Amino acid sequence: MRRLSIEAGRTILEIYDRDDLGVRQKEDSSPVTEADEAADVLISAGLRAEFPDLPLVTEEQSSTHDLNAKTFLIVDPLDGTKEFVKRRGDFTVNIALVEEGKPTLGVVFAPAKNRLFLTLPEGGAIEESGSFDAENPGNTTPIHVSQPNNQALRVVASKSHRDQATDDYIGRYAVDDMVSAGSSLKFCLVATGEADFYPRLGPTMEWDTAAGHAVLSAAGGEVFNKETHAPLAYGKPSFRNPFFLAFSPGVALVEG
Repeated sequence: MRRLSIEAGRTILEIYDRDDLGVRQKEDSSPVTEADEAADVLISAGLRAEFPDLPLVTEEQSSTHDLNAKTFLIVDPLDGTKEFVKRRGDFTVNIALVEEGKPTLGVVFAPAKNRLFLTLPEGGAIEESGSFDAENPGNTTPIHVSQPNNQALRVVASKSHRDQATDDYIGRYAVDDMVSAGSSLKFCLVATGEADFYPRLGPTMEWDTAAGHAVLSAAGGEVFNKETHAPLAYGKPSFRNPFFLAFSPGVALVEG
């Protein structure tokens, strides 16, 4: 998963450096680029070769997923396409393993930001730094969520999908610092302790969140359904997520 994320990141950056990103509109009017499709082909081929017995769902191939599977791989080959098109750099490659409705392993690579976050098979999460050689891991640092101060929370919110409902909800907390970020980097900023809380009151799909969710969980964090405060589950029909809250466990969540 690590190797494929780095190889896909290289492919994405090659296209990112071009004048023409090959942007077109999908049926749901969301943008897709040549980079989304090239990364999808690369990652899908690699995962199917390594794990031929596991169902695979990707953003670009979601209709091929066996809805009855309890264990499956889920991929967003280019999360944050809007950030990619606007050349903001806040885009990621997301690869995750889901077991019994829970993302247990995940890799989030932000190639333009030179940040790579991974879960460990034995538990815990790390951030890797260095040259991001696909075959040889660089230096790694264990990551863990912060102990938040509920009188001075650090909140991270979506850069491209911020709305009044989100601002109103955030306004119910005592916020000391607000950061905007794109893609699944928001989960990772909570995982590293750079932020305490990421509320998402907008539409997302499971491939948007699974890898970041896995990293955050491994770093000691939680992701809850906003309305029920139950853990966010995976393998849902249509892969559509409810509104959710990603946070360090010390955050005192408000009801409703």
